[in-house]
Amino acid sequence: MTVERVGPPDPISRFNKTQKTEKPARKHDKDSVHVSEDAKLKAEIYTATEQVRMSPDVRLDRVEEVKKKLEDPNYISDKVIDTVAEKLMDQLGI
Repeated sequence: MTVERVGPPDPISRFNKTQKTEKPARKHDKDSVHVSEDAKLKAEIYTATEQVRMSPDVRLDRVEEVKKKLEDPNYISDKVIDTVAEKLMDQLGI
């Protein structure tokens, strides 16, 4: 008498069979960033501050322009004196 096996030669091998698993479907949301108005204002102030910091303290082109104007005796008039005085008072808060 012969005994024949039923099934595969290794009874555990049927449990070891792996099937490809499906990856879970992902919803591809794009990343987003929201910048508040306060942050935009601060960035603008920072940029302006950096531009001022990087600019030279004395604008030589303006100094030369004023020197040329002051050499002309007709330049200094009551109108110019009044304008300068008004601007100085505004700056000093008088």
